[in-house]
Amino acid sequence: MVIMMKLNAPEEDIQKVKEKILSKGCKPHTIIGSEKMAIGVTGQTTQLTEGEFLLMSSVEDVYRVSKPYKLVSREMKTEDTVINLNGSTFGGNEIAIIAGPCSVESRQQIFDIAGELKEMGIKFLRAGAYKPRTSPYAFQGLKEKGLEYLADVKKELGMSIVTEAKDTQTLPMISEIADIIQVGARNMQNFSLLEAVGELPNPVLLKRGLAATIEDLLMSAEYILSQGNYNVILCERGIRTFETHTRNTLDLNAVPVIKKHSHLPIFVDPSHGIGIWDKVTPMAMAAIACGADGLIIEVHNHPENALSDGFQSLTPKNFKQLLNKVEQLAPIVDKKVNFYAEQN
Repeated sequence: MVIMMKLNAPEEDIQKVKEKILSKGCKPHTIIGSEKMAIGVTGQTTQLTEGEFLLMSSVEDVYRVSKPYKLVSREMKTEDTVINLNGSTFGGNEIAIIAGPCSVESRQQIFDIAGELKEMGIKFLRAGAYKPRTSPYAFQGLKEKGLEYLADVKKELGMSIVTEAKDTQTLPMISEIADIIQVGARNMQNFSLLEAVGELPNPVLLKRGLAATIEDLLMSAEYILSQGNYNVILCERGIRTFETHTRNTLDLNAVPVIKKHSHLPIFVDPSHGIGIWDKVTPMAMAAIACGADGLIIEVHNHPENALSDGFQSLTPKNFKQLLNKVEQLAPIVDKKVNFYAEQN
């Protein structure tokens, strides 16, 4: 259920509506737009009637949300959610770029690549300290030491950090360092983790699961928003199909479909989506063309020596060429970039 309030509604009227919602055993969620202010209601809303709220002061309209996902839907909020973080925006008319290696391998390695990315104008560094892997014998990340190196990069280079939380046990440490907490594909339906990040103020980058439908992804986002964290960035990163020529099948159909059904920003990860470094650039360009709000790209100084995902990582030189192309494409799709790539 959505209760539309007058934009300049007195705080007293807003509070009375919230108190009534709480008295019925449901939960209110304040949603502020540029032209309207709404209170979303989650829980057992079948016991609520539209009429009992329409009679309250400053209430303009009341209607029910038909989708199983409520807070993430366009029915709840018609305008795009734009997340402002450290001078950058995620969503709206900007294309944001998150880049970096799959994992932190050493202090020297992460500083080398972070330094080059910063020179290209990249503000958000992605790198995993904790790496959930298919094989228990594969490199699992440097863990706490990796977080320490990321904290050093943040302090010394002034870059914002995007890193993955693989469980609720390590989440408190990660949340202290990460500007954006990534929930990976394998954890998309780890509901305890989703609820835990939902209680934090950090924005969350939520990746689509390996065999998840679009509705599955939106329902997972709903878990986070239902706990009070409305700063969620969705991420299409490819799904498992019968195709074997690529690592995954990058489902770019998801971008316009999600744009239709949800107000949340949507990123694309072409690195994991295709898994082949020289195919990352064309798929990144396709992602921008179909409406993605940003990209997350794996970049490594020496992909041939990478401890994880080297085959899908761009070198800094190739990444710089991609930035130049994105910069040229952006105005065609009525977007601008929040980085400043140097020309070759």
